Amino acid sequence: MTTAPWRDPALPAAARVDDLLSRMTLEEKTAQLYGVWVGAATDGDGVAPHQHDMSVEYDWAELITHGLGQLTRSFGTAPVEPALGAQALARAQRRIAAAGRFGIPAIAHEECLAGFTAWQATAYPVPLAWGATWDPPLVEEMARRIGDDLRSAGVHQGLAPVLDVVRDPRWGRVEETIGEDPYLVGTVGTAYVRGLESAGVVATLKHFAGYASSAGARNLAPVRAGVREFADVTLPPFEMALREGGARSVMAAYTETDGVPASADPGLLTRLLREEWGFTGTVVADYFGIGFLQTLHRVAGTPAAAAHAALTAGIDVELPTVKCYGRPLLEAVRSGEVPEELVDRAARRVLLQKCELGLLDEDWTPEPATAIALDSTGNRILARRLAEESVVLLDNPDGLLPLAPDTRIAVVGPRAADALAMLGCYSFPSHVLTHHPDVPHGIEIPTVLDALRSELPDAKVTFAQGCDVTDPDTGGFEEAIARTAEADVCVAVLGDRAGLFGRGTSGEGCDATDLGLPGAQGELLDALVATGVPVVLVLLTGRPYALGRWHGRLGAVVQAFFPGEEGGPAVAGVLSGRVNPSGRLPVSVPRLPGGQPWTYLQPPLGLAGEVSNLDPTPLYAFGHGRSYSAFAWEAPAATGPVEIGTDGSYEVSVTVRNTGDREGAEVVQLYLHDPVASVTRPDMRLIGYQRVTAAPGDAARVTFRFHADLSSFTDRSGRRVVEPGALELRLAASSSDVRHTAHLTLTGPVRMLGTDRRLRCETEVS
Repeated sequence: MTTAPWRDPALPAAARVDDLLSRMTLEEKTAQLYGVWVGAATDGDGVAPHQHDMSVEYDWAELITHGLGQLTRSFGTAPVEPALGAQALARAQRRIAAAGRFGIPAIAHEECLAGFTAWQATAYPVPLAWGATWDPPLVEEMARRIGDDLRSAGVHQGLAPVLDVVRDPRWGRVEETIGEDPYLVGTVGTAYVRGLESAGVVATLKHFAGYASSAGARNLAPVRAGVREFADVTLPPFEMALREGGARSVMAAYTETDGVPASADPGLLTRLLREEWGFTGTVVADYFGIGFLQTLHRVAGTPAAAAHAALTAGIDVELPTVKCYGRPLLEAVRSGEVPEELVDRAARRVLLQKCELGLLDEDWTPEPATAIALDSTGNRILARRLAEESVVLLDNPDGLLPLAPDTRIAVVGPRAADALAMLGCYSFPSHVLTHHPDVPHGIEIPTVLDALRSELPDAKVTFAQGCDVTDPDTGGFEEAIARTAEADVCVAVLGDRAGLFGRGTSGEGCDATDLGLPGAQGELLDALVATGVPVVLVLLTGRPYALGRWHGRLGAVVQAFFPGEEGGPAVAGVLSGRVNPSGRLPVSVPRLPGGQPWTYLQPPLGLAGEVSNLDPTPLYAFGHGRSYSAFAWEAPAATGPVEIGTDGSYEVSVTVRNTGDREGAEVVQLYLHDPVASVTRPDMRLIGYQRVTAAPGDAARVTFRFHADLSSFTDRSGRRVVEPGALELRLAASSSDVRHTAHLTLTGPVRMLGTDRRLRCETEVS
């Protein structure tokens, strides 16, 4: 028996796919360009925007006769026991392969933003918590474990990470981002990509590009970012994750920038992504994003026109289910409205990816090779470590923390005794189980209240909820005040409830009018402070909230960004002192609830000044975080101003010494200040960082290898350049806490950079 060339693993993938494409009909090629979402709800409470009116009916048996590109969320649509789900997915894949002439299975994809979005799978901290760790290797380890779990269940592609840079913290999806700085987002996001891809799972970068810059922080609102903001803030994390992480897929954003939807923008999806950056993987639509070209953007009059625009732009796969790339596209190609070459181009990319995944091989099998354990002991240990590193001690002015082991504690607040307070909107319990209220969480999720009682068994702990997350009713205040008055200290656990499309205070489609604490929680905090009992504020949130109203009135402030299934013990560990807090803010914490949007990446006129009575200076700056240890920063050797070329490099070092009485971690941050440039520049921006751990009395020397490429920016003509002139390298504990400064002068001509420029500042710890 002769094996067809496309089945021969000894041949190059490109040759195999070319042979296969030459044998396929138009129907078989287009079938590779869409997914199918089995079991998706069509009522008004879906998990994707407009799910109720964008889903279409289809005949499964008839549909798969020509093949199928993707299977959408076999595990992430409804609760299914993992082993049974894997068997069902394998049966579906067998049916797909048996139905078509070529026996090609589908790519199965799932969400994996904070862990595999499946019942009984580990719920890790959300991406904003990853950013708070400032620990890319740990994030990479988490992503590798997520990838292993996905592969064990038969899943090939993960729809993560989110590389949007926070521009307005009122946006509901801030919890899904890594932070407000492109370098932090890029380095941590790239680590996640490396981890997922190392497990053999296709990482999908989203949302490409500009989604987080939506006007007024409204989900899907138009993006009004300028050319330089787009080039210097929005795009760098994606470029880093592609060049250094090796991501094999990109998801087009829902939004439009300056009138052009991302899903219909060949300048973005083809010229930049493929021709300039050299990307060779697949571009997938965000759910229903192609149909939205007709229904929401109104740049297409029919589903066929939407398909034409998306294919032309460079979207290869329609997700989550077939609508535009099915019969409308077939008829448009046959009528000559859409060139068949566009179908061939997309189908070739899809099939190349299937070839890489082994789905074209004769020995392919869909059955899992290993037993499935989606919340293993190892996963939980790692989830605990991530949660512990992500908790940020914002303030502890009088050393109230750690709490005494035998103290009387009143735990108050709507987030203290709710397991879901730990989870973001893309965790399975928050994302899916709200539609299945009788189904248990499937994983153990200790609350802060339970964890604190376990952490401090000799303490007398009482509890009162006080109020709901969003309800303005203050009827529960009386009990909360009474419990607080009886205690030595009050731990007020406040924050967000993750949800979707207005069903929560944080999450997709849950945008905020301002940054005041939701519901009556601010009033509850006022009432607790008024008792005179010291109050420790613990925030479990998906975004930063304005805390200036209570500044100087609280005993301590602890911030945790949806820290996952082990978040309760992590927070309790910080309160008890078992955990020495080491998290650093990935976003600024504002003083006042209005005056947004604001991030620390501001040019001079974006900072406080005499030209306005409004002061946007945050209460707690980007990069801020306290510890139970103290660290002394020893001044670098004085060298005076240094000259290097516009293509040169320079090393700057600092030694940090633990002067406390316990082991702790410090995050050494390197910022760039450019005093004069041809366009306005941020007063400071992060260009390097290093997390270091030291025992009492020990020191670590951190060396940053700065290259002039890291000072580059987009000039007035749209070129990325390095300009000669003075620079300052600022060694800092946060964006507002500069410890030492090195002065440089770049000499020589203006230097134009290409895509081979250096993207990161290499560091060394000795």
